[in-house]
Amino acid sequence: MPSVRQIKRRIRSVENTAKITKAMSMIAASKMRRAQETALAGRPYSEHILGLLADLAAQTTEEEDTHPLLRRRDEVNNISLLVITPDRGLTGGLNANINRAAAQFIVEQDAHVTVIAVGRKGRDFMVRAGQDVKAVFTDIGDRPTFSDITPISHLVATVYSDEEADAVYVAYARYVNTTVQRPVVEPLLPVVPVELAPGQAVGYIFEPDGLTVLSQLLPRFVDMQVYHAILESIASEQSARMVAMRNATDSANEMVSDLTLEMNKVRQESITNELLDIVGGAAAVGA
Repeated sequence: MPSVRQIKRRIRSVENTAKITKAMSMIAASKMRRAQETALAGRPYSEHILGLLADLAAQTTEEEDTHPLLRRRDEVNNISLLVITPDRGLTGGLNANINRAAAQFIVEQDAHVTVIAVGRKGRDFMVRAGQDVKAVFTDIGDRPTFSDITPISHLVATVYSDEEADAVYVAYARYVNTTVQRPVVEPLLPVVPVELAPGQAVGYIFEPDGLTVLSQLLPRFVDMQVYHAILESIASEQSARMVAMRNATDSANEMVSDLTLEMNKVRQESITNELLDIVGGAAAVGA
């Protein structure tokens, strides 16, 4: 049985750990609110630009050249998967869930899959799993600007337009609420036009022509979709870290209570033994 001194030392150690996890939880909470607001504010724009591009793509005429980001391959032999994960851990099961979803997607594909990893946790997992990692982006930060993600979106667009990949997907953690972050794998390219009935038109008028308009909009669309996925990932990361650190703090406090109770029992037992020794000694002397 450990001594009172050993238990006291362990209590101090656990209390110091609780202070650290509490501080980390408070830091994550302050970052979480800003990240949540940014992700939720960008979600309508991301959804609407996808709908707009689908409508515009459906209205282009057959006589016009199709933009490279709209060309659908007859056969999908190569897939590029953009995996977005945090750079750091201490986020509970968030990293494992994203990597598991990405790995499940890769296993289910008949085509060859190459990976573009954003974040160290996704990169480390894909390298350990022996996947074909084409590029790695790290140190994006908690408040990335639009220009920070341009190299990522440019690479994604280039991979598809140069026919290095026949389809592009993105895997990230979609923010639902503070306690729920859902890992998703969504198609990114090509943009799939909406299905129109014969003779039906969406109602857009192109000036000067459809290809010129789409040539301007499609790169911005890829930028926005990648940027928004990263914002969702950051909001999920900070939420998961806050919850994980709060749970760690609660567990540490419970451990301190249990250790304090154990210390009191050891101290009580020690006092009882000392009293028995005194009583026994007095009885022996009296005899």
